[in-house]
Amino acid sequence: MTPEELYPILSRYAQSQGIQLNRDKGMVLEILAGLLANEERYAYRSCPCRLASGVREEDRDIICPCVYSRPDVAQYGSCFCGLYVSGAWNENRIEKIPIPERRPARRESASR
Repeated sequence: MTPEELYPILSRYAQSQGIQLNRDKGMVLEILAGLLANEERYAYRSCPCRLASGVREEDRDIICPCVYSRPDVAQYGSCFCGLYVSGAWNENRIEKIPIPERRPARRESASR
């Protein structure tokens, strides 16, 4: 599968959840390439914006869509990596600020 083939699949998923993919399609395709590279590497699509351990159970929280994406979009209008966003975010109706990392530090350090 290519990033271009994955794009409409994740776009439909986002719509089903009441969110959108980031309108910056070039950036989205880069993230999707990272997801697919991680799928090839680990056999699951871990978020390319975080370090994966390669152990599915340890990385369950960062398999896309990660468990942090929903609260990030609800609170900030965008998930940590910027793949999933709200309509207001895509339409520049809310301030775009850096999204803080929600993943507990112990998980992130355990992945290294």
